Amino acid sequence: MPSGMETTKKSHHQPFADLPAALVDEVIAQSTQVGDQLIENLGSFTKQRDSFRTSLQECGMLIHDSDYGYPPIPTTCGTDGSYGIERMLSVDLGASAAVAIEGLTPPSEKRHWQQPHHSTFVVAEQHNVNTATILRSVMLGRELILATQAPHDLIMLDGTLTLPIIYFNQAINASANTTLQSSDEFLKHLYEYLTCYSEILTSPRSDKNYIALPKYSTRRELGKILKWPETYDDRGLLTMILNPGELTKVLHLEQPEQDWHFSIPKNIKKEIEIVCNSIVIELKNVCIFYYKPYSWLPVLRIELSRSIANNRHRLATVIQGIRHQCATPSMLEPYPVYMADRTVKALAKALPTFRHISTQRVAEKHLGDIGDVFFAMHGYRSETGGKSHG
Repeated sequence: MPSGMETTKKSHHQPFADLPAALVDEVIAQSTQVGDQLIENLGSFTKQRDSFRTSLQECGMLIHDSDYGYPPIPTTCGTDGSYGIERMLSVDLGASAAVAIEGLTPPSEKRHWQQPHHSTFVVAEQHNVNTATILRSVMLGRELILATQAPHDLIMLDGTLTLPIIYFNQAINASANTTLQSSDEFLKHLYEYLTCYSEILTSPRSDKNYIALPKYSTRRELGKILKWPETYDDRGLLTMILNPGELTKVLHLEQPEQDWHFSIPKNIKKEIEIVCNSIVIELKNVCIFYYKPYSWLPVLRIELSRSIANNRHRLATVIQGIRHQCATPSMLEPYPVYMADRTVKALAKALPTFRHISTQRVAEKHLGDIGDVFFAMHGYRSETGGKSHG
């Protein structure tokens, strides 16, 4: 056996069984150094924790959920989406899916959804670098449609409320010079996607409250106000500061250096331009707060419209709904969002199966050399994704 390629020992090397032993040892040593650095950072934070919490209290930013009372437990649902592309020799097989799943039903509620609601789009595309960008926006648009169709008191979206304008802008630009089927699908339903997005940002109905729950965010609305170190983002810091049942005062969403805008082509329909302008205005009114329902949960960052934030009863309904959906330590987010996330992630694992089904169909119908079919449908790379949060 060549030097440096010895079979790695089982035990701590087992996860790296296919790697050279020397490489594994080097990575483990560097990982240990990272662990030491994290210990130092954690120790530094522990010393400052009390001062951080004091500054939060002195500014009147700390609230207990009991201050909002205990309104009736709302009905809830969570939405999420994912997409994937199987790169084959002849074409790309693309798939996107969005799902809406009902939360834990309140004891007094007699109605319930019979099953999760979903929307899928599967397509064979020519090779194009823009396929993923457009397919991702189709996924997100369909998720917004499911959210607005849900007959629940509280609808939870996995992600941030600013994500659609970013993804839709990218897809509008990418669709300008392509003949992709996914591009046609996106443009065909763009007005519907934007209308649903606008409804979520405004939340005009008092019996339908939309909120967004990004898993990851680098925004620092509180940190900037309280002059906390820039090395800490709000969610990470507040997870260590807040006690169970505590939340922060509602604040306006941190705005970007450049104003929100849509890259609207000149030939776009007038009604699309109108709703785009409305969305840009409403994004300036998005509000946020942080909430820690129980000790086993990291702090949740909650984004919502101004109409909900300014209405004490609607805000109390949101808090009550979140608290009721976080009743088990086995999930680090509200139940319907967790279930929606688990469901759509199965799409990525199923993509090779979709390819095999298509291959079998082609093989049955193709009259030429069967070898051509398997070369043409040979998959050499898979790309999957959902929504990144910031």
